Amino acid sequence: MSQMDAHLLIVDDDERIRTLLQKFLIRHGFLVTAARDAAHARRILSGLEFDMIVLDVMMPGEDGLTLTASLRETMQTPILLLTAKGETGNRIEGLEAGADDYLSKPFEPKELLLRINAILRRMPDTHAKDTATKVLSLGAIRYDLERGEMWQGDELVRLTATEMQLMKIFSAQPGAPLTRSKLVEELGRDRGQAQERAVDVQITRLRRKIEDNPKQPRYLQTVRGAGYMLAPD
Repeated sequence: MSQMDAHLLIVDDDERIRTLLQKFLIRHGFLVTAARDAAHARRILSGLEFDMIVLDVMMPGEDGLTLTASLRETMQTPILLLTAKGETGNRIEGLEAGADDYLSKPFEPKELLLRINAILRRMPDTHAKDTATKVLSLGAIRYDLERGEMWQGDELVRLTATEMQLMKIFSAQPGAPLTRSKLVEELGRDRGQAQERAVDVQITRLRRKIEDNPKQPRYLQTVRGAGYMLAPD
């Protein structure tokens, strides 16, 4: 997806920040709609689809974490959280709620732009020409390599942008263990223990969608001393 096609929803209760972000992102080629709080965002989302949501965590009323978890029940639109809380625990909480990435305030607008573009690049190209379907079987789950889609029977399993990218990485090398640092690198994240712990959270979330028993994974295995491995049927 090119950024010229992308429509972003900015949700922040601070009017100054909301206006600055909207103007900055419009200057860089995005279509941008802004919401002042979670309730306003819900009304907008009831009538429009977006390519990404940039969402402030600390808002009056329904906060960003609660809204993220709620939206994840019905949509897979990428969500980037903006938070003044920089501790690892708060970032992990955001990822567990279903966010694809997070950015701590204060931040440089250029970094926000880089994060947005990185997430959009991870999204599958739905306009690509269809080719012969290649499918991995994971028990009751089918993963379509060409479309980057996961199915359980006739039901589409909703994946976040990061989960889509992880499946793309693992399915390119089925049966091969991949280290946490390698996964961080492939995801385009900064190196470091915090990012490796974030990968662990994403793996846990992905297992819940793949495994019959996520605590005893059959298909997305932990290889002691080597990392994680996708083991299709």
